[in-house]
Amino acid sequence: MWRLTGRNGIRFVVHRVRRRFTGADDRPALDDAFSMRTADDVARELGNMKGALMKAGQLISFVVEALPEPAQQALSQLYSDAPPMTSALAASVVRGEFGRDPEHLFLDWQREPVAAASIGQVHRAVTRDGRDVAVKVQYPGVGRAIEADLANADLLYRLVSSFTLKGLDTRALVDELRTRMRDELDYRIEAANVDELRAAFDGHPFVSIPAVVPATSGGTVITTEWVDGLSWNEFLAQASPEARRRAGESIWRFAQHAIFRLGVFNGDPHPGNYRFGPEGDVTFLDFGMVKRWAPGEWERLAPCMDAIIVDRDPALLVTAMEASGFLREQHGLDPQAVYDYVSSPYRPYLTDRFTFTREFMRDTVQRIADLNGPHAAVIEQIDMPPSFVMLDRVVWGVSALLGKLELEAPWRAMLLEYRADGPPATELGVAELAWRRGRGIGGWALTGR
Repeated sequence: MWRLTGRNGIRFVVHRVRRRFTGADDRPALDDAFSMRTADDVARELGNMKGALMKAGQLISFVVEALPEPAQQALSQLYSDAPPMTSALAASVVRGEFGRDPEHLFLDWQREPVAAASIGQVHRAVTRDGRDVAVKVQYPGVGRAIEADLANADLLYRLVSSFTLKGLDTRALVDELRTRMRDELDYRIEAANVDELRAAFDGHPFVSIPAVVPATSGGTVITTEWVDGLSWNEFLAQASPEARRRAGESIWRFAQHAIFRLGVFNGDPHPGNYRFGPEGDVTFLDFGMVKRWAPGEWERLAPCMDAIIVDRDPALLVTAMEASGFLREQHGLDPQAVYDYVSSPYRPYLTDRFTFTREFMRDTVQRIADLNGPHAAVIEQIDMPPSFVMLDRVVWGVSALLGKLELEAPWRAMLLEYRADGPPATELGVAELAWRRGRGIGGWALTGR
């Protein structure tokens, strides 16, 4: 990381000098070239590091819209195209898990991976009974790397909180992240997550989750049904507006149903975790980082969301934030100032119709992160309860995806379907409602409200 920082620091100095002697018309091209080289360098280094730092790169690559398009494209390789481990090393992991080489365990085994990301890489194979499958193999030593990354993250959080987020309980935040990432390292936990969510979404009209193959799944290897489909970048390049709408709304509704109705949701919604059909059908992958609401967790957070979206009441929001741990009592903040800051990511749900755009994401991230701007007093006193960490990742992650898809919809009415048992606001809402009726899942359709 120090070498990466030093290398790009020197590159920046050289770039600024060159810029001074470049005409105004040629500066945008020079800036783009600088961003592209820097992003390529960062993607290559983070891709080799794996673990938590690579996950940070994944998040930055699709949430931070201030980066030029070429730079975002370079970082997008962190979704599934990071440098893989050697075929011999992957085979050794399989052999260590099952006592047999993959060529003997499977009827057919592709030595070269089809995808490589932060925790493991995926090989295509055929089981002994003839099923096409995806086999995810964990990188050896990635657990130790993540522990080291999170130890450094703890130091970084403490440094930041010493001069900005003075009320932030950094230890609790890092402990929550560490717990979720430790879960992700045990593929037996992921297999159980897949089984649970597949059962919960059984027969769903637009959510598809591949089944686990238990016989060739263990602690460091997990095998699931193979799914053909487009990657995120491939889908963006060719999807029609209708396909984009269906895909984006499907991802959004999958998250809402899981959060509000199941209390079990995927905390890692980055673009590499989906496969798309040409018409916008979505298959959901990778359930290692799953969050479950512990008793009382959601009950403490929900009043804050209701105060923002349902009631739109600053005073009620401050009361709820004090009760949930976002604010300490006697903070002296103006309720309207708190509401203006906290509601920033939820603007799509405060109006009848809204279009998610990349500009909205860029402006919102800048507003939230502006430590010296108009919301500095609020930022200085606000805390983040550990239970909110995974939910926050989902809010930002799904919003970023919708921004890239540039989707317009009645998001407020759609959210009220889940939060206040409101009537369905779109065709997909009607389809989901019919599915819920068929399964006897409570809500608006069954109460008649």
